[in-house]
Amino acid sequence: MSGKIKDSGFSDWTPDSLPDLTGKTYLITGGNSGIGLEAAKMLAEAGGDVVIACRNPDKAAAAVKEVETVANGKVESVQLDLASLASVRQCADTVASRFSTLDALINNAGIMQTPQLQTNDGFEMQFGTNHLGHFLLTGLLFDLVKAAKGRIVVVSSIAHKYGRLHFNDLMLTNKYDPTTAYTQSKLANIMFAFELHRRLTAAGSTVSCIACHPGYSNTHLQSTGPAGFFNSLYKLLNPLFAQPAEKGAIPTVLAAAGEEALPGAYYGPTGFLEARGPVSDAAVAKRALNKDRAARLWQESEQLVGFRFKVS
Repeated sequence: MSGKIKDSGFSDWTPDSLPDLTGKTYLITGGNSGIGLEAAKMLAEAGGDVVIACRNPDKAAAAVKEVETVANGKVESVQLDLASLASVRQCADTVASRFSTLDALINNAGIMQTPQLQTNDGFEMQFGTNHLGHFLLTGLLFDLVKAAKGRIVVVSSIAHKYGRLHFNDLMLTNKYDPTTAYTQSKLANIMFAFELHRRLTAAGSTVSCIACHPGYSNTHLQSTGPAGFFNSLYKLLNPLFAQPAEKGAIPTVLAAAGEEALPGAYYGPTGFLEARGPVSDAAVAKRALNKDRAARLWQESEQLVGFRFKVS
């Protein structure tokens, strides 16, 4: 069971509505390809300064060059491997040394339906990369976002509707399944976003948190993670049903910089099965709104990454 949690007052938001973003800084994880790259282009074209956080320096350099072709602001990169807490900490240190504020931290990077793998710190790869790495990065960069009275954007997925949090075995070591791991990580994303919003509100913070999803978009996500049957399936489905990556990036851009975006909202395509279509308030699974489980996820995440995330 799912439903919309906000009424933001628009039914088809487009990047044409963006204000002039000159002087604003946006850091986007996984900004080197797919949704992240297209979002970086839109923000840069509107005048924003964009920082692309990427694991591979060569891919980051290529992305910077591509974004620069449309940019009206500065475009830079920083190295980040979300599957390594040490890399997350190093990235945060580097960002803090180069920037005094962030108008938005966009937690976009993700992997999907991988075989059973572990991060450098022994976490299940999808939960560790999609949720835990971003949880730590957000905590470490929170003060920079606060200095700008900025936004934290969390990119989830329509797949969150099928997810469950397996607190008795978050790493799914006893019974691993690629889809179970992916949907759990995407549910964790949106529950983290809503819990962060609740804490920000309770603290009277000037920071806002906004969640979004890209619908079903044609990106490398479906080809670099899934193996076997799923890899073949997406090769068949993508050309038939997936929307272009630039369409899938619109909810992210709205959440990061749209003046119409509301704190605590969840945006995405609103067409057939929310896979594509006009961008507005998206449907949230009822289980994603469970405050007790969200608070437990926060506590578990703090313990796993070794960081106390204080909101102010």
